[in-house]
Amino acid sequence: MSQDRSPTVRKEVRRRQFRPLRRAVKVPVWGDLGIRLGLAFLLIMSVVMIHYLDRDGLIDNHDGHVSFMDVVYFTMISITTTGFGDIAPISERARLVEALIVTPVRFAVLFIFVGTAYNFIIKRSWEKFRMARIQSQLSDHVVVLGFGVSGSEAVHELIERGTDPGNIVVMDPNEERRQLAEELGCNVIEGDASRDDSLMAVRISEAQTVLVSAGRDDASILIVLTVRHLAPNVPISVVVRAADNEILARQAGADNVINPVRFTGLLLAGSAQGAHISDYLADLASVTGRVQLVERPVRPEEIGRSLNDLTTGGKGLRIYRNGGARGFWEDEAGALQAGDIVVEIRPTDVPAVDDEISTAPPTGD
Repeated sequence: MSQDRSPTVRKEVRRRQFRPLRRAVKVPVWGDLGIRLGLAFLLIMSVVMIHYLDRDGLIDNHDGHVSFMDVVYFTMISITTTGFGDIAPISERARLVEALIVTPVRFAVLFIFVGTAYNFIIKRSWEKFRMARIQSQLSDHVVVLGFGVSGSEAVHELIERGTDPGNIVVMDPNEERRQLAEELGCNVIEGDASRDDSLMAVRISEAQTVLVSAGRDDASILIVLTVRHLAPNVPISVVVRAADNEILARQAGADNVINPVRFTGLLLAGSAQGAHISDYLADLASVTGRVQLVERPVRPEEIGRSLNDLTTGGKGLRIYRNGGARGFWEDEAGALQAGDIVVEIRPTDVPAVDDEISTAPPTGD
């Protein structure tokens, strides 16, 4: 994954703004349409009553008598700005009513109908077209299933590490969470991540990696099973909280299982062993720290060298070879081989290249 960091600026990753408490109003589509049309009808009937009460200020050029039906007719042609001229206001009060009351109502009704047409026809059609176009272009993207605390923190960190938000797809059933993800520039979709059709809508088999954080271990493991069924070769990382469920998550197909409780315990234990150990662990975990953990393939010019003699100038910690891990103190680390995966510590201000992936476990929900 490509990264693009500033070598000199150390800044706050997330600026949190105060958000007042609010309660989402769930109105179905037809309910929303009914409210709009009902409001327009109420405004029109209000104008009808005003015209009827002031009918003496109107003149009917056809028969000279203004009936209730004439008032309804005059209101409709006045609201719609048709204006045939067969009925017209003649008194100063009637003209004042037309200028100060009917004209604002005319604009309000027009905005209601235009807004309704936009929301229910133009906007929905455009959004369907836009979503279909985005879906057709999705490839090598990051899919985040669940935008709670862990999911949102992971997305923030990915963006800070240089991932294009347009290359991140967030699926969450909560509208407010999706809105927050959309504000970051991510693609968002409402759906149940445990269903095949929802995952196929985000082209899960074409994803670069999948991050699962459903908030509950049973839901997260079910999602992992579904993802692995549809995308056998896509890397999956999942957040679980119970230690017993870590084995189940791996059996379900997860490549990486992160236990935020365990990670918190590591920080606490580190602080008990020394005042600065937990600070250093947290430093390693964040892209804003002074140092970073980098995972990358061995470079051609490093083959045959020791893990302690990397061309990047970083401190080699571990290599992964043939499915096993080898520490820097072991004999196998004395000569790097083609196909090795290197994990090293490097200063944050050292530019990264395309084949490198900085690692950082997400924080817990």
